[in-house]
Amino acid sequence: MLINISFYVYFSICVKTFHRNKKNNIHIYNMTNLNKHYNPKNLSDRVALIFTKFLRFLADAFFRKKYGHRAVVLETVAAVPGMVAGMLLHLKSLRKMEDDKGWIKILLDEAANERMHLMTFIEVAKPTFLERLIIMIAQFIFIIMYMFIFIISQRTAHRIVGYFEEEAVISYSEYLKELEKGIIPDQPAPEIAINYWNLPLHSTLKDVVKVIRDDEAGHRDVNHSFASILDERKLKKEVKKNKNYKILNQKKT
Repeated sequence: MLINISFYVYFSICVKTFHRNKKNNIHIYNMTNLNKHYNPKNLSDRVALIFTKFLRFLADAFFRKKYGHRAVVLETVAAVPGMVAGMLLHLKSLRKMEDDKGWIKILLDEAANERMHLMTFIEVAKPTFLERLIIMIAQFIFIIMYMFIFIISQRTAHRIVGYFEEEAVISYSEYLKELEKGIIPDQPAPEIAINYWNLPLHSTLKDVVKVIRDDEAGHRDVNHSFASILDERKLKKEVKKNKNYKILNQKKT
């Protein structure tokens, strides 16, 4: 029980790898390693990275530098993995009558956080009819696709999300640069963002992009960690299996 609690506490902290401190009702953000990249180590990782780069290519081709509209569409997809993974792990926990060690809540919290990103950018960039149509089609396809990926290989699914979030951090960093240079006009932060992230009342879109980028970096670290944990579990099982096989052969001889 103690191990399960410590595991949950550790990953609850990892969801926000930056320090969010309340002082006079204002959040102070200290995110490090924004540009961190997980180098693929096996076939599963390489498949996840190639898949992510392909989707990044499609997003760049369609949206180019329309960052607000890009965020609206992509955040509807980004909120899918946490919900799908949380649901499947919930069903697995019930089916096997095993504790989930805190993974379900972390994944559902991630999905809820991504949904708030969407609610924020709806206020910034009003989605067009075409974008709403793309959202419905993309979400339907991605829900089914991600569900199958997760069922076939949970670690690949988490690695995909980890790479998704790496690309999200890059996109929001580019968005922030455009805002700071004045290429994209800055504007007051939406009220929903001020309330959710507990930002100062005078905050602007630049502040919102910074905190959302930090959220994405946190999700990146958590999903890469989940995938690595599953890799370690698989390796331990293989080592144990080989050890038992050798012991059995020794007994026969």
